[in-house]
Amino acid sequence: MLTLDCSETTSAIDYSNLNISIQETFAAIDRFEWQVSDELRLMRDNKYYRDGTYTSFEDYCESELTKHGGYRKVKDLFAAKRVVETLPEDLRGKITKPSQTRSLLRLVKTPDKLQEAVVIAAKEKPFPTAADFAKAVQQVAPIVKRAAKSENPKTQLCNSVTVSQQSHPRYGESGVIEADAPNRWQQIVTFADGERLLINNADLDAASVPFPREQIYPPEYTEAIAQIKEQHQQELERLSQELRIGLQAEAGAKAEAQVQEQIQSLQQLYKQQKEQNIQLQQRLDEMESLRQLETENQQLHRRIQELEHAVEERPSQQWGNTMTQQATKALNKQVKQALEKTIDLRSLAQEPPKENAQECLRLMGMALKNLASAMNNTQALEAAAIILGSEPTPQAIAYRAEQLEMLPQAVSDIRAVLAKPGCSWEDFCTVATEYEVIKADYWAELTTSETDLIAALEIASQSPVIQVGSIVAYADPYYTLYLARGEVVEDLGEDEVLVAWDHWKNEGRKTSRYFRNELRFWQPE
Repeated sequence: MLTLDCSETTSAIDYSNLNISIQETFAAIDRFEWQVSDELRLMRDNKYYRDGTYTSFEDYCESELTKHGGYRKVKDLFAAKRVVETLPEDLRGKITKPSQTRSLLRLVKTPDKLQEAVVIAAKEKPFPTAADFAKAVQQVAPIVKRAAKSENPKTQLCNSVTVSQQSHPRYGESGVIEADAPNRWQQIVTFADGERLLINNADLDAASVPFPREQIYPPEYTEAIAQIKEQHQQELERLSQELRIGLQAEAGAKAEAQVQEQIQSLQQLYKQQKEQNIQLQQRLDEMESLRQLETENQQLHRRIQELEHAVEERPSQQWGNTMTQQATKALNKQVKQALEKTIDLRSLAQEPPKENAQECLRLMGMALKNLASAMNNTQALEAAAIILGSEPTPQAIAYRAEQLEMLPQAVSDIRAVLAKPGCSWEDFCTVATEYEVIKADYWAELTTSETDLIAALEIASQSPVIQVGSIVAYADPYYTLYLARGEVVEDLGEDEVLVAWDHWKNEGRKTSRYFRNELRFWQPE
């Protein structure tokens, strides 16, 4: 390719070099068009446009290739490439540029006719033009022109129209409207090369052509459309009314729910207020009680001060005979009541108790405890502690008295258990556990036969112990003489015994030492 230098004059340029440069430039232009078609296909198929943050190939074309014709130009290049790829290898060279394939595009689905059209165009010229290809296509697949109906008022025909939209591939080219418009915004235009395209009215420069702006229907359709519109209007009114009623009902339900919620809130608030009032009233009652106690405390304090003042004024020796006969009577009455609650001391002094002497001692100790409390006598308190078997303190004596109060019931329950037929050690322990703290007391109340029965139950509950006279055998089941029989003849102490085996009677050795855990009671097979 020749690069011209502006400093050179026209006369200095050689014709042959310039001619070669011009031809190479045109060839390069055609080659670059095919090359950009391959690159665009690579961009589309491998979705490289996503790396440029484009969501689709069409967006990429409209954004990056607007000045080159945008997505419409790209579609034309793809269509041209498709036409070339449909042809055999020997005919592909006849098409030198993508613009020559416009008229051949409608024959792509019929490769035979496409090949025939290219062959016909190549016979006339070695390098056919777009018009030659269009003429050949018309020969192979002629377009039948429909006769225009003059009686149809909707048919809009014009001798010539021109594409005025610059972005359209046919910009500046003229064509003829030879068919009825398929709709109100497009026309079918036939160009000089025989290609028919559906073009928008806005892309055509045909001010003299009265394109219809509204769709016209036949009379029979007009009435049906009017009825449908009326039905739709009625349906809209009905739906609007139902919607209005539904909204009113929903609003009423919401209002009712809000009222119910407010009522519940007020009830809860009333309940809380009532509880607070109750607590406040209780607090007021407590404060009133405290006030009364404070008043009584002040009165007692004043009384104490008065008594202290009186003691200071009167000498201590003048208080010797203060206890009057009335006080003596009151004290004697308290002592008498304490004695009546326990036992009759006079009857015990005259005659000893015939039975249940332990109960009499217990009652006497409790009587002394009450007497010590009434008279504030330490010696009586110590005597009560000795009789009851406790510490000489009021608390210890009271606790001991409570324990001894359970004694009659404990003896009764234990005797009832022992009297049951088939009584076991577990039955006795179940009852005795409840009275474990007074075991020594109820044990003293039981008879000898009852204590012997309890001891026998305890022994029977224990597992038998190997002792002198027990018939034993080896405890190890894997020992050879596991079934041998022997008799314990001596207890050696420390869990050891001396055994005489039956199978050793005729031998010199007759006995042997064993631990008890090495033996078991012998059982015949």
